[in-house]
Amino acid sequence: MPIVIAILVFCVIILLHELGHFIAAKLCGIYVKEFAFGMGPVILRKKGKETDYVIRAFPIGGSCSFEGEDGGYADGEIDPNSNPRAFNRKPVWQRMIVILAGPLMNLILGYIVVIISLLSANAIASTTIVDFREQSVSDNYLQKGDEILSVDGLPIFSISDVTYKLQSSDRKNAEGNLVFDFVVLRNGEKVTLRDVEFMTMQNDDGSTGIYFDFYVYPLEKNFKNVVVEGFREGCSTARLIIMTLIDMLRGKYGLNDLSGPIGVGTVISEAVSQYTFSDLMSIVSLITINVGVFNLLPIPALDGARFVFLIIEAIRRKPVKPEVEGMVHFVGFALLMLLMVVVTFNDIAKLVTGGYN
Repeated sequence: MPIVIAILVFCVIILLHELGHFIAAKLCGIYVKEFAFGMGPVILRKKGKETDYVIRAFPIGGSCSFEGEDGGYADGEIDPNSNPRAFNRKPVWQRMIVILAGPLMNLILGYIVVIISLLSANAIASTTIVDFREQSVSDNYLQKGDEILSVDGLPIFSISDVTYKLQSSDRKNAEGNLVFDFVVLRNGEKVTLRDVEFMTMQNDDGSTGIYFDFYVYPLEKNFKNVVVEGFREGCSTARLIIMTLIDMLRGKYGLNDLSGPIGVGTVISEAVSQYTFSDLMSIVSLITINVGVFNLLPIPALDGARFVFLIIEAIRRKPVKPEVEGMVHFVGFALLMLLMVVVTFNDIAKLVTGGYN
């Protein structure tokens, strides 16, 4: 059952992404040749009024193919004899909408899932400290009633940001405890707190963790708080993804830290069997927002790179040669597939060795 739910989650995320492209294209009057779910050999093809609806063997991707998407040019100019509903004959702003609609659909889905997670949770966590543990080492600095505004310079949207900063830092004092700089709102005034100390602790698996010594105030679960805190949590998740990608480029994380469909499916399966429904929704929101943000990056073969080419076309007032753009996307796609193979191999190795436990 857990693996079935994991597959369904992937299917919904992929389908909604491609559905975003599809709906936007139809609204802009673009001729959609094929709407496909999955990758690999075709196992089912259904001919619609003008669009082929296709299901492929492996549910790890999808596509929405438009007339004139990769051709229809003659001597660098649009062929006047091509289909007037072709993608490349539509205004640049309409094509931009079509390209952005897929990632936007994922971000909207992510926000909806965050809302579901908050509604199913026991309480909505604020960023205001309500109490401390008895063993606190930092209450000489932080006080009850402090609203956390930033940690080590990172503006705080939600308690998830606080957790991320506290768990990802390695700045320690002479005693070996982690220290952080806080900016809090205290009695209506901003107060800067330097070198707030948190004890480190030994986890069951032998790794070192941080001792969280404060509790935050729970917010009332009403319409306003759910909507506002859901938006803040969604923004926090999107920013966390971007910061993680930057950390990867800086060498903080390596290929072994990445997970592909198998690894993500394993995490979802474990969440289904071990955690609460709210925890599962939090993981699903992270995945779908991740898909939306990642597709907006200017990486060849992804929507972000296609959008960049449209920006170039809008500035130059003529498109980049299709063979040039096609080659860029082809190389990008090949590299992404190579990365997918490496990550999938790592996922399988972790499954065999128990690396996900």
